[in-house]
Amino acid sequence: MFTGGPAKHFEVAGRNQLAVLLEHGLHTSSRVLDIGCGALRGGYWIMRVLDPGCYFGIEPNREMLQAGLDHLVEPDVLARAQPRFDYNDRFDFAVFGVKFDFYVARSIWTHSSKTQLEAMLDGFVATAVPEAMMLASILPVTEKRPDYKGGAWIGRSHESDDPGTVAHDWAWLETACRVRGLSIAETGPNVLNQVWVEVARSS
Repeated sequence: MFTGGPAKHFEVAGRNQLAVLLEHGLHTSSRVLDIGCGALRGGYWIMRVLDPGCYFGIEPNREMLQAGLDHLVEPDVLARAQPRFDYNDRFDFAVFGVKFDFYVARSIWTHSSKTQLEAMLDGFVATAVPEAMMLASILPVTEKRPDYKGGAWIGRSHESDDPGTVAHDWAWLETACRVRGLSIAETGPNVLNQVWVEVARSS
């Protein structure tokens, strides 16, 4: 089963998600939304440090998430963490009826269309506490990986087994954030070939 990338990178990519959250001020009481949580590559680590009921995940690939619940995260960890999940593929963050402190999107913007990115930014604006932060990983635009202008998700998903990644023009990302009263900046710690960015409300 596909688990979000090469198996040899599964652990380091998961631990990096917790590292970048801690680097940006994660507390045990922080409410975290894991966007595209998959087989809980990052959730395995994140839910261990959070208070019960503070970890939330969205993943439309039910089989992938169930594999993580059945074979990766220990039953006692799940019982203590009391995570909540939703399977929508619309990037609807309001389904949980709570406000979030952190949003993490590892290897999600690297597959998303601009319309889907805008849906995530709109969801952030609608469901974030004032000091909230979204941490997302991106791939830089290059000659071989130009700015993606298509309207569909690219890569494996609940609807496709075809691999693929995309990149988005930095100026476009800045504009998409600015019109929503948000700022975006590169941050870290990075891992593998993706660059972390942070999105927050403009001061």
